Amino acid sequence: MPPESVSPQSPRVHGADILALGFGTTVTMWAIGYVCRYPGLNAPAWSVLVLLLASLFGGGLLAGSWTTRGIRGGMAVGLLAGLVNLLVLGSLLSGDRPNHLVPSTLLWLPGALLASTLLGAAGALVGKTLRRGRAPEGVLGRDDSPPDWTAAFAGVAAAATFLLLVAGGIVTSHEAGLAVVDWPNSYGYNMFLYPLARMTGGIYYEHAHRLLGSLVGLTTLALVIHLLRTDPRRWLKRTAVAALVLVVLQGILGGLRVTGRFTMSASPAETAPNLLLAVIHGITGQVFFAVMTLLAVFASRRWRLTAEPLVATSAGLERSLARLLAAGLLVQLVLGAVLRHESSGLLVHVTMAAVVVALAISLGVLVVLLHRELAPLPGFGRLLLVLTGVQVGLGLGAMVAVGAERAGEAPLVADLILTTAHQATGALLLASAVSLLAWLHHLTVTVPQATTRPVSLARD
Repeated sequence: MPPESVSPQSPRVHGADILALGFGTTVTMWAIGYVCRYPGLNAPAWSVLVLLLASLFGGGLLAGSWTTRGIRGGMAVGLLAGLVNLLVLGSLLSGDRPNHLVPSTLLWLPGALLASTLLGAAGALVGKTLRRGRAPEGVLGRDDSPPDWTAAFAGVAAAATFLLLVAGGIVTSHEAGLAVVDWPNSYGYNMFLYPLARMTGGIYYEHAHRLLGSLVGLTTLALVIHLLRTDPRRWLKRTAVAALVLVVLQGILGGLRVTGRFTMSASPAETAPNLLLAVIHGITGQVFFAVMTLLAVFASRRWRLTAEPLVATSAGLERSLARLLAAGLLVQLVLGAVLRHESSGLLVHVTMAAVVVALAISLGVLVVLLHRELAPLPGFGRLLLVLTGVQVGLGLGAMVAVGAERAGEAPLVADLILTTAHQATGALLLASAVSLLAWLHHLTVTVPQATTRPVSLARD
């Protein structure tokens, strides 16, 4: 790790609290909307509205109780959430023909922003009252350290990416990747103006996935700009820019998977869907999630303030296992994508799974046993063990469900839930493995047993 990574100087906040809470509120609202509008569920409109308004109030509440900004902080959180939500508001205001808005749009736009701002302010007012009555030991009631807002914002971006991965897995499970025949438009509509009433069945799965992709892209852009402005570490800035390039590439791959080439045509006769790009799109999506998770790790206060690393003669073994596990998970990711999209390679996928499971268990046990006092290594070790067990169970269940469905003995829902959960857990495993590898390099140094002198992180 570069020498500058050990500087204890924290990056400047510059609105990281508002960004974390504002985008966090938005991601929460979109997750609620996605689930409540899911075909077959279709929760009553009034209940969806109540949950969305409660999310805005909750964002303001956190701003009032976790920051010193008071009501102005809640207003800023509500306004930011309202601005980002404009990405989906157009779907409610779209008219009967492409890119035509209802006449009341000029009232809805400022009204929605005003309502979001006022709800954030109301939440902050309550939160400020709660904070005033709290003991003075800290903002969160535990210590004198304020929340790690930049890391929290990076965590929100990673959470949004995970939501997108789940939505993408649902698209694949429903074989709805071509439900919308054009891109970047949707049946001739601007993507952000496609009517919500028309988002049914496969169109809902695919179009919602596109909208979530836009949310992830915007969140990533905001995070990268924030890190470029506030963090002094050059290598972290380069990593952030690489993440931005990757999310742009991911969006292009997703679109070309549908059209096969750059075209605005909505005619299926003028497009050439590309299955290979669908496989690549699925792979790079999980890699992007791992990169976003690493950004959250690198941005954390614990990473910045780590002192001298532990001199551990066994660290070389743990690092080697972590590298092998990350590589094995990448190979397994490719095999899984091929299996999902082309229904081939099951035996190879299962064989590789046995190798990955052995590596994950070995690494998890070693880290837990050898680094019990070196947080957060034991936590990552236990997480690896839990995720591995869950993944094995989901994999076995998915094979049974797919086999039963092909034999006409099982409903689609079992296949959908198990295969999507299996894919999502695989993404969590990869992100956990690369995060653990990063922490091992950051916290441990391998030296001969006879060596006792201090070792600087600058050598890593």
